[in-house]
Amino acid sequence: MEKIEIMAPVGSYESLEAAIKAGADSIYFGVQQLNMRAKSSDNFNIGDLIKIVLICKKHNIKSYLALNTIVYDHDLLLMRNICDAAKLAGITAVICSDMAAISYARSINLEVHASTQLNVSNLEAVKFFSRYCDVIVLARELTLKQIEDICKKIKKEKIKGASGKLLKIEIFVHGALCVAISGKCYMSLATQNSSANRGACLQPCRRKYKVTDEETGDELIVDNQYIMSPKDLCTISFLDKLVKSGVSVFKIEGRGRSADYVYTVVSVYRQALKAVKNKSYTKEKIRAWIKSLSEVYNRGFWQGGYYLGKKLGEWSGTYGSHATMEKTLVGRVTHFFDKKKITEVLLTDHPMKKGDKIIITGEKTGIVYHTISNMWFNGKPIKKAEKTSLITLKIKEKVRENDKVFVINKRQRKNKQVDGKNPISKR
Repeated sequence: MEKIEIMAPVGSYESLEAAIKAGADSIYFGVQQLNMRAKSSDNFNIGDLIKIVLICKKHNIKSYLALNTIVYDHDLLLMRNICDAAKLAGITAVICSDMAAISYARSINLEVHASTQLNVSNLEAVKFFSRYCDVIVLARELTLKQIEDICKKIKKEKIKGASGKLLKIEIFVHGALCVAISGKCYMSLATQNSSANRGACLQPCRRKYKVTDEETGDELIVDNQYIMSPKDLCTISFLDKLVKSGVSVFKIEGRGRSADYVYTVVSVYRQALKAVKNKSYTKEKIRAWIKSLSEVYNRGFWQGGYYLGKKLGEWSGTYGSHATMEKTLVGRVTHFFDKKKITEVLLTDHPMKKGDKIIITGEKTGIVYHTISNMWFNGKPIKKAEKTSLITLKIKEKVRENDKVFVINKRQRKNKQVDGKNPISKR
């Protein structure tokens, strides 16, 4: 089995550290506005590039910069500045969809990966973009058979990328799906003058709609009110087939999602890849992995997606996350006593009790999971601490001042989820 790279989404330093801790081989992120998550994630600035590269090199992982929006004439200077800064910082590659960005990056000898926005769906398109790129992210709508055929032909015909090495293929394995083909949607632009293709999608597809026939006036009952909001892609149940397809990079979507999402999803796919390699990939493990994935942000799972030849017909059914667990901010770390591994926490927002499961996140800490077995107030053991209390906990992993502390609880469903299939019926 050839080594397969797991690429993690990063929208903050917390997520970056979480990705590293979970075992990611590479990360991808955006800076400023010329990336497809310009509005939906924290993003970084050009000044962060050197710091990010240093962190990645320290942990021997690759760094990819998303530069994948449409580029207009007035963007050219910024695009070139970003590419120049990426080259200077030592970024592994830029992910591009606009030929202006691809051309300029190649002109300064900066490695380029072709974004899924290019909708590469056949071998001839692969050959064309191989002149400029070393990795191609295939269109999300391809079947597993089509992906396998492309990978086989690349090896058979020895199709090389711009660097002279054999071209690599990358696919999405987990995360949000857009209702549009390869994410090329114009709905946000048409309705709110905020273009998805400029990284400014306001996600009108994730909202409720009432459908009316303008000719007859008949109103259509929308049993699933979220008729344009697809479930998240999840491939964990057939990852063994994806491994055999010849794909080199497994990409996880989610630059707008939190550190616990990044840590959990990367960890699960890392475990699954290891299980495939060790021939211990079983139905029991798959069920356990799906349970873990369900605990962090998701819109429900579309098992198989287009890869198994399914139609896009499984809709989220409710607004926002379907996660089975939710986190509540309770306070922040005020001090960490390194020698004794004691953490001091100020409960600024909510109380906390013995037995609670907590998450601690921070820019340098990434993410730390802990179950409270003991806690102290004024040096005395307690079972419960009220809001405004300054308490201490014994935590083995290092945390830092001002790290946020969350309690994890089972999510209470406010709205009953409706079936996302056959969504429209006539009143």
